[in-house]
Amino acid sequence: MVRLFLCSLVCLASWFLIVPATAQAQQWNRFRGPDGSGVVPADLPTTWSETEHLAWKTDLPGKGSSSPVVWNNRVFLTAYTGYAMDVEAPGDRDALMLHVLCLSLDDGKLIWDCPVKPAAEEQALGKRVAEHGYASPTPCVDDSGVYAFFGPSGIVAVSHDGDIRWRRSLGTQAVGFGAAASPILYQDLVIQNASIESGTLFGLDQSTGETRWQADGITKAWTTPTLIQLESGSVELVLNQQDTILGFDPATGQRLWNCDGIDDYVVPCVVAQDGLLYCSGGRSNQTVVVRPGGRGDVSQSHLVWHQSRGANVTSPIVVGDHLYWSHDKSIALCLRTADGEEMFRERMPTRSRVYGSIVSDGSKLFLTTRDKGVLVLAAAPEYKELAVNVLGDDSERFNATPAIVGNRLLLRSDKRLYCIE
Repeated sequence: MVRLFLCSLVCLASWFLIVPATAQAQQWNRFRGPDGSGVVPADLPTTWSETEHLAWKTDLPGKGSSSPVVWNNRVFLTAYTGYAMDVEAPGDRDALMLHVLCLSLDDGKLIWDCPVKPAAEEQALGKRVAEHGYASPTPCVDDSGVYAFFGPSGIVAVSHDGDIRWRRSLGTQAVGFGAAASPILYQDLVIQNASIESGTLFGLDQSTGETRWQADGITKAWTTPTLIQLESGSVELVLNQQDTILGFDPATGQRLWNCDGIDDYVVPCVVAQDGLLYCSGGRSNQTVVVRPGGRGDVSQSHLVWHQSRGANVTSPIVVGDHLYWSHDKSIALCLRTADGEEMFRERMPTRSRVYGSIVSDGSKLFLTTRDKGVLVLAAAPEYKELAVNVLGDDSERFNATPAIVGNRLLLRSDKRLYCIE
């Protein structure tokens, strides 16, 4: 009886890991959705405007580039106020304030605003920081609360009532564009890549914020880690960094394997699909595909293919047998997953850099530009443009990756949050 009960618990836990995108379609609880893939089955509209399929729009109390996340009919995101609202006249650095926000999914109304005072080490405004601001990492959320990372200003746990439960620093170094990596949850851990801030990957106790494990020597990785379940039922944590792709035990932080990777800094997330890991990044736009589950150096044994196509900043998605990007150099790109063969490479309707990653409802691709709307393509290996949908005014910038919740698409600009339905 006891063995049967334990087996049932294991099966239930495995079920939550394997099928969150379908069974938990009403939750989008972390960057790029429940499993980090950026793909959930939905029936989203192809076209929208200020008068069509716009359920609501809400003026946000501050700027930011973090993506919205959703839990139990509430939307959470981060923002900043008081400084760098106007790049030409940024104001007093001491007036900067960070925020964790909670809004209603039904109508977009603000439920609470939790202010977070920045650390003294928070970097001053520069050209690169001005591109996205001080609230770029996407929070994660579950029944225990909301977890938001602000780079040199640390990570904070906020209750569902909007109160700070704990806060701690994970390092105060700052480089170039600033913070980017988002937290994720595993069992009772908050996992945070603080490569830029301290060269460390952390596993933190969800209740207290105390370090349960840490992995040092994480180099030039702005990327959010990826969890993958193997056929054996075990789970691995994968992080792509300069030169090396790393596999860890997410419960203990033990390094399991390493594979030669991209000889440059890395920003995009690793995408796991059908037992393969798609790892892109670098200014030369490389993609390396490897199999997880090895031990030690797997550079020779687990490499599947390597292609000089990819993206420097944005993360891809896999739909069917193809890998798609909304490339940061404003290019729509598709590769065949079997061998990396390029299927299409087309200019998006903007000359501006693209920072939001692509998402999909399974039949359509949604590619967000900063200033020229959302490009909608058919999820097919032939380039087929279905629509370009524009919201907001000319001064708005859409840096955030969209969220898909049920049959709703949430779009965040530096001024507003929009709900398409």
